[in-house]
Formats: sequence, structure tokens, C-alpha cells
Amino acid sequence: MSAPAVTRALRVLAVLEAAGGATLGVSEMARQLGVARSSLHNVCLALEAEGVVQRSEGGYRLGRRLVELGGAYLRTVDPVQAFYQACSDTSFLHNEICQLAVLDGADVLYLAAHAGRLPLRMTASIGSRFPASITAVGNALLAQLDDDELRQRFEDPVTRPAWTASSITDLEALIDKIRDVRGRGHALDEGEVFPGIRGLAVAVAPQYSGESAYAVGASLLEVYCNAHIERQAVEALSAMAAHIANPMNLGRGSAAVDA
Repeated sequence: MSAPAVTRALRVLAVLEAAGGATLGVSEMARQLGVARSSLHNVCLALEAEGVVQRSEGGYRLGRRLVELGGAYLRTVDPVQAFYQACSDTSFLHNEICQLAVLDGADVLYLAAHAGRLPLRMTASIGSRFPASITAVGNALLAQLDDDELRQRFEDPVTRPAWTASSITDLEALIDKIRDVRGRGHALDEGEVFPGIRGLAVAVAPQYSGESAYAVGASLLEVYCNAHIERQAVEALSAMAAHIANPMNLGRGSAAVDA
């Protein structure tokens, strides 16, 4: 059964999210959503009363209550806590830029991000979306799907964007790349998202039937990469993945990597 008021409220939040922190008036939101200003005004008043949006000069923006709700959600996502613990306790990963992601359609959604200690600024942060076709974490997750599912999911060329000259945009080439991931056991992004950045990622084995699949990845400066560093990264990520799947694994995995 549909609930128009709830649907409209969620659409208001989506519009304010897309505004990137800018304040939007009721008239502008009504124009974007294609609804009557009067009905949208009541929705905004209800959202304001609950603290989900806040009124300021010129209109509305997202409210602080969303931070509380988001924090409550993240506290229930054990892989996020395990990810940060692994980044803290594993010396190699502690110094690197790392990500925890899930697959959402043709994109990956970042649930957690670790900045590391390298003098390198990346745009990926919690809640960021990146194309699964070109990211290492995306490729690690896509390797869990069969070729028919890949063809269906990436049939539209829009799902295979070119962010750099190295980005693979051809569908059959993408499928071949994912086959390589399955055979190799880890995903590799060679400058497909950012020039000069090598991404490595592994999938996390699900703990329960029907659980969402996760992937953990690291972004390394290509100029400093060699076979030894890449092997260390894959081993560290594999230990992290084992820790997320079962937190009792951290001591065994990290000790092997840090030795």
C-alpha cells in the first residue's frame, strides 16, 4: 500500500541532499518535484517539527536529526566497526587510503573510509557513490555475479563511464576484466578512477545467507607500487576481509601481514 505523504517527504530529503548544503525554498522544491506548493509546505513543516530538516533564511536544508538517524544505522552495521578496527590494528592499512563498500545497482556505495597518512586527497567519503565498472571495490563485488547478470546490469553505456583514459567502457572488455578478478582472487584498478592511483580490493565473505556483499579496498600511489607492495596490500586486505567476516580473525591475519 502506497503512502503518498511518506513518499513526498523522502523526495524532499533527496532534493535537499542533491542541493549540496544549499538552502532551498518550498517553491523551488515544488518546482523540482512537480507538486503543488501548498501540499509540499505541510510536508516541510512536519519534517521540521521532527528535526529532519531545518528552516533558515531562504528556505530549508537538511537537519541534524539525520545525523542521529545515520549514526544509529551505522552502529548496527558491524562491518563498519570491524573495518575501522582493522585499519587501526594493521600497520600496512593504517597508512593507506582504504574503503568499505557495497554494491547498489551499477554503483558502489561507500559505507566507511580511512584516510591513511599519505599526502593524498581523495574524493571518496562515507556515502559517496562511484561507478562499479571502474573501481576496484566495484570489480571485487561484480566478480560475485555471473556473466549474464553483468550483461544485464551494464547493458546501458551510461553505467560504464570513462573517468580517465584508462577506464574500461566496453561491455565485453568489462566482463573479461571481471573474469580476471575471479581467477586472480582480487580486483585491480590501474588508473581507471584517478590517474596515477592503483586500486586493489577483495570481497568479504558473507556471514549469513542473504547478507549484503561487501568489499574492502585500498588506493595506492602507482609511482610507489611494486610487486612486493601490491602483494602486501592484497594480504592486508584479505586479512581485513576475514576480520569483517569474523572479528576473531584479526589477530591471526594482521600478524602475518605485519611480519
